[in-house]
Amino acid sequence: MPKQHDPEGRYLPIKLDTTTNGEFEPIPLEPVHRHARQLALESATYNAKHSNMTRRRFLVSACGAASTLLAMNAAYTAAGRAGGFFQIARDAAVDPQAAAAALEGRDFIFDVQGHYVNPNGAWLRKRPSTLGGFKWAPNTDCALADKPGKYSYLQCLGEGEFIKDVFMDSDTDMMVLSFVPSYRDAEPLTIEEAAATAGIVERMEGSHRLLVHGRVNPNQDGDLQGMDELAERWKVSAWKTYTQWGPDGNGYFLSDYAGLAFIEKARQLGIKNICVHKGIPFGPLSYEHSLCDDIGKVAKRYPDVNFLIYHSGFVPGKAEGPFDAAHNEGVDSLIKSVLENDVPRNNNVYAELGSTWRYLMRDPQSAAHALGKLFKYIGQDNVLWGTDSIWYGSPQDQIQAFRTFQIAEELRETHGYPEITPALRAQVFGLNAMKPYHISFEEMKQRAASDRIANDRLAYRENPDPHFRTHGPKTRREFLNLMAWNGGQRV
Repeated sequence: MPKQHDPEGRYLPIKLDTTTNGEFEPIPLEPVHRHARQLALESATYNAKHSNMTRRRFLVSACGAASTLLAMNAAYTAAGRAGGFFQIARDAAVDPQAAAAALEGRDFIFDVQGHYVNPNGAWLRKRPSTLGGFKWAPNTDCALADKPGKYSYLQCLGEGEFIKDVFMDSDTDMMVLSFVPSYRDAEPLTIEEAAATAGIVERMEGSHRLLVHGRVNPNQDGDLQGMDELAERWKVSAWKTYTQWGPDGNGYFLSDYAGLAFIEKARQLGIKNICVHKGIPFGPLSYEHSLCDDIGKVAKRYPDVNFLIYHSGFVPGKAEGPFDAAHNEGVDSLIKSVLENDVPRNNNVYAELGSTWRYLMRDPQSAAHALGKLFKYIGQDNVLWGTDSIWYGSPQDQIQAFRTFQIAEELRETHGYPEITPALRAQVFGLNAMKPYHISFEEMKQRAASDRIANDRLAYRENPDPHFRTHGPKTRREFLNLMAWNGGQRV
């Protein structure tokens, strides 16, 4: 039976492209990336033929992912970017057992930043009918797109696609559904809709698999007051805020009056996890508020509150190097703020990797420095796994890349970075997030082992059909189209 997706095997299992999460303009691929893709496709063609497989079947296998990562290694090494690499034996490209040993880990994966767009939301009434946001995304030509209505194609990106991308086509065991910055009446995913999505997973006997954030921007009228309902009615597990967003175009700092009022309200309600977007600047008006100057201050002042720093301050398009105390940008901005305020390692500041790792995957030199610095200064117990999916399609390629990534020995010796061991990977993938969310690993592991999602995943993988494509904007035109369609806001 032919596969529904990509029967000719045109798409690589490790998605090396320009897709963004809608918060920054797509950054063009460099010659080294195009070289990596060329090598990967050539390798897939050759290895598939000699394995007596179609190219599509080969690419869906663990050997397909291994051969792609090995091709990336070759291209990066040829370009002199050897600070980090994917640690895979060469025979994994053709040996299923070697590929499985490298890529099919059994770590518990807790993704603390996931997204979903409700295809039926009231927010669509405010969108200009002449613009088709998300029409470039894969699967928007599915049968559901033929239903009446100008946004019927969004049905193809509904709950089913979310569950398939996250829980069927990836090894993700648990996710926190997050929010985007928006006015109170224009959220692509309201808390009610997020709860409905959680209900879908619950009907699959996996209610323990999906947690929900409550979106709060304290510089917007009504958000502080709305925290009571989020806590009492919707049982949110954390608060999500964007310090660089504001209804007047200006952001705020957590150390400002509005920010302190927000933290105090969170403490009063007993939900002491504050997830704050830092890095990935939205534009010049908010740039200063994308920096981490406030993080160390509030972490020091409120040791009983957990501050989960989404994106870890990372700025796409800016290379990461060794920590420089005079450089207040990128990951250095977070580290600088923590050090200046004497916040201990492995304490109440957590560095999250959503979109950060996705971008760093294509720049192993920066990846080695960024991860190395976070492990060294924030702490190996306080780096959290996040993928920002479903903007990037299934997060499986991010998982596979991290399972094999290693910091070069020269950089480890020079800068004091740790080796990325299996134990450290397990911490990042899920164990570290158990602490702020107060989740018992043993209890969660036991519940997830035999629920419906686990059984459905096992059956699905007898004949998997991943699409290997991404949902977010890939070109400047698509990005600006989405911005205009979303009322001038980043997604």
